[in-house]
Amino acid sequence: MKHLESIFRTLCLLSIIVFGSTETMAQNDTGVLYDDSVEISLLTCQPHEEIYSLYGHTALRFHDLKRGEDWAFNYGIFNFNAPHFVLRFVFGLTDYELGVIPTRFFQQEYRKFGSQVTEQVLNLTAEEKQALYAALYENYKPENRVYRYNYFYDNCSTRPRDMVERCINGQIRYQERPDYTPTYREMVHDCTLGHPWVTWGNDFLLGIKSDMKTDLRQQEFLPNNLMYDFARAQIIRNNGTYVLLVKETRTIVPPGVQIVEKDFPLTPTECAIILLVVSLVIFAYEWKKRQTIKWWDLLLMIVQGLMGCILVVMIFSQHPTTSINLQILLFNPLPYIYIYNVYRRRKTHYWTLLACMALLFLVGSIWQDYAEGLEIVALCLLLRYWSNIRNAKK
Repeated sequence: MKHLESIFRTLCLLSIIVFGSTETMAQNDTGVLYDDSVEISLLTCQPHEEIYSLYGHTALRFHDLKRGEDWAFNYGIFNFNAPHFVLRFVFGLTDYELGVIPTRFFQQEYRKFGSQVTEQVLNLTAEEKQALYAALYENYKPENRVYRYNYFYDNCSTRPRDMVERCINGQIRYQERPDYTPTYREMVHDCTLGHPWVTWGNDFLLGIKSDMKTDLRQQEFLPNNLMYDFARAQIIRNNGTYVLLVKETRTIVPPGVQIVEKDFPLTPTECAIILLVVSLVIFAYEWKKRQTIKWWDLLLMIVQGLMGCILVVMIFSQHPTTSINLQILLFNPLPYIYIYNVYRRRKTHYWTLLACMALLFLVGSIWQDYAEGLEIVALCLLLRYWSNIRNAKK
């Protein structure tokens, strides 16, 4: 959902100069509100292979055919180099902003990536075009353009939808899809097909709230879902008349060739199986020798604790779908409390605690869809419980 920052920043500065004299653009030469020579459209951009683009993108287009004005209003601008950007993103404190650039540059960006861009021309009256343009112009002022981004609830797809809805003289009626009630996690999975480690990372951070069924409005956080709903929606005017929301659909950037980069050769499940095989070999050796391999326990505890620290941090994130994550039953910082006793081979309750956490984790999979392969990891940790308890008795 991001564009090349350097290009967009430069073009946004140019647009500020142009928009500084746009107060007279609200009316044409005769003083009449916008007519059919002005089109306002929803632009839907298909994904390309960059990780940030796997979910697609949405923008609004203002096109004055008489004067040649043609702008793309893009709610997906952010500064990756801003101080503490990654930390702020983790805690849900990321600020995005509205950017405005000439549509031809917007098209060039997606043409370069081989991504198709579809334009849906909205069936708006002159007054509605005027209201929408005025709202966008107001939103683009420096004091208004920044907003607190939320991936599922307030993003570059939901913002254009909300702007359009507020400027309609009536209301938009969407056609419901009762047979389509995916969870947030399932929709994210659809976007990350072919990228198993991206899917794994999402699933590790997303909690149980992402496994709840969604309604039509919630599904529109994805650009393709919004485009689909706009194509089937109607405007119910205040005077009781009905018109289609979209009067014309065009392809303004055809699909091109995309370069597919290879991911890590092993899937998360394959890595988990390798870990299980190694664990079984070590377990068999320990069973025969009647002793435990201390360094293996310490390695697993360090990794388990690091992963747990990440999940603890996500509890305090403002992302609503990360606060309750049952994977924290298995991955938490508790191993660090007991790691010294394990290192010194002292008597400890850690292994009993580990077994309880692993079993609760496996039971929790009834309600939450875990990251791929983590159930296998839980079995590996249960082997550590069995080996340490058995050898402690010996």
